[in-house]
Amino acid sequence: MLSVDRLCAGYAGGIVLHEVSLRVRPGSIQAVVGRNGAGKSTLVHTIAGLVRASSGRIEIGGVHVAGRQPHRIAQSGVGLVPQGRRVFSRLTVAEHLVLAAAPWRAATPGGEGWTVARILELLPRLAERLRHRGCELSGGEQQMLAIARALLGQPRVLLLDEPCEGLSPDLAARVRELIGALAADGLTVLLVEQQLQHAIEVADRVAVLEYGRVVYDRPTAEARVDPTPVAAMLSVTAAVAPPPANRPAPRLWADTP
Repeated sequence: MLSVDRLCAGYAGGIVLHEVSLRVRPGSIQAVVGRNGAGKSTLVHTIAGLVRASSGRIEIGGVHVAGRQPHRIAQSGVGLVPQGRRVFSRLTVAEHLVLAAAPWRAATPGGEGWTVARILELLPRLAERLRHRGCELSGGEQQMLAIARALLGQPRVLLLDEPCEGLSPDLAARVRELIGALAADGLTVLLVEQQLQHAIEVADRVAVLEYGRVVYDRPTAEARVDPTPVAAMLSVTAAVAPPPANRPAPRLWADTP
């Protein structure tokens, strides 16, 4: 469903992603983990069209979408749940849902389609908070609203950028349970996570980004049996090779410009 092939992208002439390749099967969850500045958010933003790829391919259901405008990529079936949730502080929950369920967003052919009623059945806490503004919601409620907003765009591929960040362990577990249920319902998920344990608990495969390169991509069953090799890659004390000298170094290794 989602194919990324030799993808390169960055900011202001600097390269952050170096020929990244991933394949995410329909209805599966691919986790991407890495240290701060590894390029995880840049990868998500490039797939969503918020950062322009300098080379490589991005395919959704076999259709090449790299270089398209973000709204066109969204119409191709990509939903984004950004890091930090980014709900509108002065809009109510009901207003968020109405805006996200714009009439031009048709359901995926052959699929049940996401409606506000179906969202509220899946996330009953939002039904209790329909008149509350974004700034009045807890972190967990904001995260549920961000996921609801993305689902109402009728995605075939859902990009989640650190959805458990800042949540209590109980709320984080509920979010991971929700992600698993969405994949079981046929949604293809690319999950960016900083915590390895969160990733291997829910994902089918886990990839490690290091300086914008995929250095590991294996089934999570292997990491569950022995997480030591992956954990070593994520350790701040691990030796990490810098980018080749013949490639321009980015001005900033952070995931955002």
